[in-house]
Amino acid sequence: MSKRIELFQSGRAKLNLFLAFILLALGSGSSYAADPVKGSRFYATQCASCHGATGNGVMPGSPSFAKGERMMQPDMQLMTSIKAGKNAMPAYRGILSDTDILDVIAYLRTLH
Repeated sequence: MSKRIELFQSGRAKLNLFLAFILLALGSGSSYAADPVKGSRFYATQCASCHGATGNGVMPGSPSFAKGERMMQPDMQLMTSIKAGKNAMPAYRGILSDTDILDVIAYLRTLH
């Protein structure tokens, strides 16, 4: 009888471990994928005047996203650049959330 109980408890422990893994993998329902549609809205209102509606730089010195300039950089490096700003580009630290910035980056990646 004790062998049966041990097997049952062992199986139950494995099931609990499996369920814990699934819950961790799924998160608490707050997983996030960058949304290029949301990013395109912000880009159109805040970025297009210098970077061009189609991603071809309008202002001298601004990168052309349509040609892939700077787009080989990882998202986190691009996020740092957007947060800090440079020259005529304003800093968006404290203005945009990280999620909003990742949405813009996702949109930029569709331009190439």
